[in-house]
Amino acid sequence: MLMKQAAAHIAPLTGLEQEEVLNLLEVPPQAEMGDSAFPCFILAKSLKKAPAAIAADIASGLQAKGLNASPAGPYVNIRFNREDLAPKMLQELEHKEFGKLQLGAGSRVVIDMSSPNIAKPFGIGHLRSTVIGAALYRLYNEAGYTSVSVNHLGDWGTQFGKQIAAYKRWGNDEALQAEPIRTSLELYVRFHDEAENDPSLEMEARDWFRKLEQGDEEAQRLWAFFVEVSMKEFDRMYERLNVQFDHTLGESFYNDKMGAVVEELKSKGLLEESEGALVVRLEEENMPPCLIIKKDGTTIYPTRDLATAVYRHDVMKADKMLYVVGGEQKLHFRQVFAVLSRMGYAWSEICEHIPFGLMRFEGRKMSTRRGKVVFLQEVLDEAVARALQIIQEKNPNLPNPQEVAEAVGVGAIVFGDLRNNRLNDVDFSLEDAVSFEGETGPYVQYTHARLNSVLAKAAEVEHVENENHLEQANNTNGRANTENKPVIVGDTSWALLKLLADYPQHLEKAILRNEPSVIAKYAIDVAQAFNRFYHAERISDAPADVKPFRVALTERTAERLAYSLYLLGVQAPERM
Repeated sequence: MLMKQAAAHIAPLTGLEQEEVLNLLEVPPQAEMGDSAFPCFILAKSLKKAPAAIAADIASGLQAKGLNASPAGPYVNIRFNREDLAPKMLQELEHKEFGKLQLGAGSRVVIDMSSPNIAKPFGIGHLRSTVIGAALYRLYNEAGYTSVSVNHLGDWGTQFGKQIAAYKRWGNDEALQAEPIRTSLELYVRFHDEAENDPSLEMEARDWFRKLEQGDEEAQRLWAFFVEVSMKEFDRMYERLNVQFDHTLGESFYNDKMGAVVEELKSKGLLEESEGALVVRLEEENMPPCLIIKKDGTTIYPTRDLATAVYRHDVMKADKMLYVVGGEQKLHFRQVFAVLSRMGYAWSEICEHIPFGLMRFEGRKMSTRRGKVVFLQEVLDEAVARALQIIQEKNPNLPNPQEVAEAVGVGAIVFGDLRNNRLNDVDFSLEDAVSFEGETGPYVQYTHARLNSVLAKAAEVEHVENENHLEQANNTNGRANTENKPVIVGDTSWALLKLLADYPQHLEKAILRNEPSVIAKYAIDVAQAFNRFYHAERISDAPADVKPFRVALTERTAERLAYSLYLLGVQAPERM
């Protein structure tokens, strides 16, 4: 808000567009220097002046417009009139449409997210796609898009041939019924261990997958069982993470749609034979060939992803498609999007891979094939247990400790992931994530609870004061003190108010970069700014001339902090 105002005043004095000025504006490193700073280096060449001289000229022009501006070397520092702007800014924050954007008005964005593999445990490694995708879903809705979430289950492919082959060799029905996911994982790991010394296993797995694609009854029966037990496990995890999907469509959903894609590739002369397989060559795009049909006649995931993209465009009516999938799949998506372009689909440009870094758990990289999986349920349970212990120490009289511990523990895991830039690898530490101090989810949640406590106290004090004022008015024949003094805005309250007003810019940045960490870091900044305000300026027992402003500021902070957590998929308990 303030930056846009500053840009509007500066632009006519520079010859730059307002948006250019806005992108150049900085926040001074020290609050006493002002509210905004404009660097003049970029104008030196066009104006043929030293940056410091340009800064002096711009500062003079701004002062002529009634703004408090001063040159500081090559910078122009601008200070806004707090007392004039603060009431207006607070009023704008109260509006129910504050922060809503129209970046995607009328557009549908289909978000491919989570996408765990059937017959595999829902491990800590699945967390990133799930929570990043869920956050983007909410962020895009906030910007005027209609978001559509799709859980693209890995329920087809050679892996099921391996799973069935392992079950047929070493499976135990009793163990599989008792603990289907763990038993399935043990079988999968054993398959890969045994296959290192027995190459015939790989051939056996391919045969089973070919039978599955051809509708073999036994293969279909086992596949259906693995899907059923896996979905029960996944649904438990999604419920705890507060994640829902508009569509849950596995790769198998597109089995009857792949044939049309393959025929289209053939009719357009794009398919070529290569060592018995069928590929689309992509040398012109500096990529290796995209495999469409393997030499044994079975399909592969690029084939299914081509059919999936066509379905999402034609049937789901996507104006934008996001694929929230790990960075290791970068080449795969480049190939798929390039093949779509080769097929003549101009809409291939609306497809975007949203990659993210690897998740390590306390230094360990996860691998399903080697059985190195950290079960997400176990991590969530441990986080909740640690949160409960801290809560019982801090507030033993809390009426619903288990409920709050669930919100804090699960929120700690979700926030602990989303606060990281999604492209970075994450070495997850449970102890750090659950801490109530530092840049963590529990710290932000605890600040939100403190905000509610301050507001409750302020309401109690106001009730007492109203009773006293009524008694005083009766004693003075109804003559009350109606003196209207201007609000004095302190440094910490002003810093907090500016941060709240800047929310739309942070939201826009998060969406344009597909980066939920922008909102996570914003929530941390708001929590830290409020705590500085809380310790520096009295609120519930503040002097009468400043109390309404400070209480209103606290109310708006509580609302914005709770909403920021909501966008990330984290609950905001009122008491902790």
